[in-house]
Amino acid sequence: MSADAVQRLVAKHASAASERCPSLVGKHPTPHTLRHTCAMQLLESGVDLATIALWLGHKSVERTQTYVHADMQLKKKAMAKIKPVAAPPGQYRPNDRLLAFLEAL
Repeated sequence: MSADAVQRLVAKHASAASERCPSLVGKHPTPHTLRHTCAMQLLESGVDLATIALWLGHKSVERTQTYVHADMQLKKKAMAKIKPVAAPPGQYRPNDRLLAFLEAL
């Protein structure tokens, strides 16, 4: 099946779906969008990047890392797993001695 044929099928079914789902009106999903969405759902479900890379047919995980962008929910989940730092809130400001040391490197 050619890329054009796949695109036409996606457009046809998206148009039909928009009749029942108003949020789809005016949107133009592509095969790439569907592929990206599927990869994100796999990632959000806890599937590791190596498995997603294999599923997508990528030769390396590095390719998948550029393809699959972690969303805010994944970042929040990751942050929830770490132990809070026992430090006062605010921005760190190094003292002059440390700055002088770093500049001398």
